[in-house]
Amino acid sequence: MSVVMPQPDAAVLARRESIVAALSAIVPGEGVIASERAMRPYESDGLTAYRALPMVVLLPETTEQVSRVLAYCHREGVKVVPRGAGTSLSGGALPLTDGVLLGMAKFNRIREIDFDNRVVVAEPGVTNLAVTQAVEHAGFYYAPDPSSQIACTIGGNVAENSGGVHCLKYGMTTNNVLGCELVLMTGEIVRIGGKHLDAGGYDLLGIITGSEGLLGVVTEITVRILKKPETARAVLVGFNRSEDAGDCVSRIIGAGIIPGGMEMMDRPAIRATEEFVHAGYPLDVEALLIVELDGPQAEVDHLIARVEAIARDCQAVTCKVSSSEQERLLFWAGRKAAFPAVGRISPDYYCMDGTIPRAKLPLVLKRIRELSEHYGLRVANVFHAGDGNLHPLILYDANKPGELDKTEEFGSEILKLCVDVGGVLTGEHGVGVEKRDLMPAMFSETDLAHQQRLKCAFDEKGLLNPGKVFPKLHRCAELGRMHVHAGRVAFPDIPRF
Repeated sequence: MSVVMPQPDAAVLARRESIVAALSAIVPGEGVIASERAMRPYESDGLTAYRALPMVVLLPETTEQVSRVLAYCHREGVKVVPRGAGTSLSGGALPLTDGVLLGMAKFNRIREIDFDNRVVVAEPGVTNLAVTQAVEHAGFYYAPDPSSQIACTIGGNVAENSGGVHCLKYGMTTNNVLGCELVLMTGEIVRIGGKHLDAGGYDLLGIITGSEGLLGVVTEITVRILKKPETARAVLVGFNRSEDAGDCVSRIIGAGIIPGGMEMMDRPAIRATEEFVHAGYPLDVEALLIVELDGPQAEVDHLIARVEAIARDCQAVTCKVSSSEQERLLFWAGRKAAFPAVGRISPDYYCMDGTIPRAKLPLVLKRIRELSEHYGLRVANVFHAGDGNLHPLILYDANKPGELDKTEEFGSEILKLCVDVGGVLTGEHGVGVEKRDLMPAMFSETDLAHQQRLKCAFDEKGLLNPGKVFPKLHRCAELGRMHVHAGRVAFPDIPRF
């Protein structure tokens, strides 16, 4: 298989030397990486099956430099792919051979901490965890906490609308971002939102969050910080059947209980994680729930008792409540290390990302098990169970001919299943190139055309991160006239590794 990306512009490639020289005048010194060897680390993101060498890599340090770079590229018709830490698992930062890769890693400063308004103003290259570390001395934290929070950046979180284990109660990135500074493809600098809770007019901030680098380059983000709860305790609940664990998730939510976090792992993920982290997980169960309750002490004690009762009614076979803050953090350390832990039991794995209605968890788990047997590939399931965000890890060996093809076909079946049961193609990893060609399973051609009209309002030349999200590209001028059908931009094959 191959990923189909926009046809390289031969005229742009012919001008590579002059383009690099012009960009070097804007971003001097080590901010320009142009040699093949030095650009190799940027040839892919976390979806390493797909690779392409960029025309040039730029590492700007100021908003003014970003503005000048984009204005130049807009004027010269040069494509631009924004990149954060490169932890995207959907190919969202896959470079273009005739495009500039705009790395935002040097935007790594926290510009302001405002406890009175409970916000932090940070540059996009600041890591997720660094925001919490900057405010925890005053008893505050930043709620969204993806498993990669030690490495992933706030800018990337905004691009993909990342979640984490506590998104059930405290929301995704979009629920915790109050404002941003955005550079448009023309070089214009705009500010959207701010320190205030909400803004009038159109929800432009909601459009930007999760837009996968297709609308502009974010150079500053204002995020909401929260006071740490008085008490937080986690419960480990084991089941002999994954379906029982899924039923327990639905019953907890149905009872009106909103845990701070609720995660699920199946036997392969449990064993791999316990051998890696030694978090105290039971090894004789088929499925494990981690349910965290937070708030005032009396409320937490009451809710834990209710969760334990619901778990017993769902045939739970083990139940362990954290007895200290250290043990609670250890429970979560195991879950957050699940992906690298699974990497120890398989040469390769393919991390899926889809979201379903919680009530469909038992059905979907059963179907994934059947698909696993059909394709002859093992699966380790790790879920944000509370909000129905699934992360099945398909285990395979890329050195075996045809096995990656089979893995991708299996993954596509899982994502289509998510849509069939009333869910969506992605929960937090984005569409990128991985799910792009599955978008018609969820959206009609008319739906997709309307989405592209929105992109055209920000980027009429289609120069920002082209080839991502949309399976068929329409020229902006045509979108104004079309009803459903339009011309198609030719895509060549990008080799997959």
